[in-house]
Amino acid sequence: MSEIESLFVTRLYRAKLTEFGDAIDPSELEASCYSIAEDDEAGQEWCEENGYPGYTSYASLTDLGWRFPIFEDIIKALDKHVAAFAEDLEFNLDGRELKLEDIWINILPEGGMHASHLHPHSVISGTTYVSMPDGASALKLEDPRSARMMAAPARLKDARRDMRTFVYVTPEVGDVLLWESWLRHEVPMNMSEDERISVSFNYSWA
Repeated sequence: MSEIESLFVTRLYRAKLTEFGDAIDPSELEASCYSIAEDDEAGQEWCEENGYPGYTSYASLTDLGWRFPIFEDIIKALDKHVAAFAEDLEFNLDGRELKLEDIWINILPEGGMHASHLHPHSVISGTTYVSMPDGASALKLEDPRSARMMAAPARLKDARRDMRTFVYVTPEVGDVLLWESWLRHEVPMNMSEDERISVSFNYSWA
């Protein structure tokens, strides 16, 4: 009798940020993101010089948790989400911890996108969502085997979710998504007239 099993699974963690820790007011977080963006002249200059649509604090601010109490609360919650995900992944941390490496704000205007990429040198990456207006782009995740498929035919359009080459995940405000940092992902074009705001982060094995 034939048998088929799935091997080498790719995990995606999804939860409400406030599942761990105190409630975080989305409107306060959104206002904080805009306030930081307005004051961050170095970040604005980096975005302009590098053709980045909208705003990101990725290359300019490395201490959001120290500067702003609301981000300190977010980091405390993220630490617990990442610990839960690491347990699910059955990592042997050998007495060490997964620790926050960096955290940054993304404000993506209409027509803005973030091309396919991954996060080298990190273990777990993720995003929590601050503003997701109607028409804002989902997160697009790519099958990590894509480069090895070579002459394989395309998947059926109605292929089951775990067999698709690309999976689109539409988060809600307050969601946190986590994945292993080697997983290639992108943010397709924002088709909303309003800005899509998120906070992304990386955790490394300390």
